Amino acid sequence: MELLEERIRKDGIVKAGNVLKVDSFLNHQIDIGLMNEIGKEFKRIFSDVEVTKILTVEASGIAIAAIVAQYFNVPVVFAKKSQSINIDGSVYCTKIESFTHKRVYDVIVSKKYLSADDKVLIVDDFLANGCAADGLIDIIRESGATLQGVGIIIEKGFQDGGKRLRDRGIRVESLAIVDSMDDTTGQIVFRH
Repeated sequence: MELLEERIRKDGIVKAGNVLKVDSFLNHQIDIGLMNEIGKEFKRIFSDVEVTKILTVEASGIAIAAIVAQYFNVPVVFAKKSQSINIDGSVYCTKIESFTHKRVYDVIVSKKYLSADDKVLIVDDFLANGCAADGLIDIIRESGATLQGVGIIIEKGFQDGGKRLRDRGIRVESLAIVDSMDDTTGQIVFRH
């Protein structure tokens, strides 16, 4: 998605440790116009499959998933990173390791919001090692729902998450795939 790549080149900041900061427009401050274009693009890409739920992980994924979901006219379900006292009943639970935060989280989804009847599209801001996607796929499988695909805004193509998911036969569609980035020069190279 050229619009997204241009914005990453303009406002993305490459940090040491393969970190790409896009918090000025994607995951701290959110450019709603850009997010609407991203939502339209995911709807176009996944127009060949039925989607009844969008699934993501709190916190960065929520706003993105909500905008995408309006184009599919379906609810968003997000995996919470900790047990909350206001979640009643049973839950699906898995562990997710965050590349950015270098921490493992227990994430949960109430069984009330995901069932075997659902056809689920996972949406997230980044794909690096694939741990978040793996965890969400575990929850989908546990629920008996059908995984329709994984929609990623920015994939770090030089890390193995996307390849591992695709090698398992999972449909992964990324709007921008970064092949390399240099924290010294700030240069970002995209795959086309």
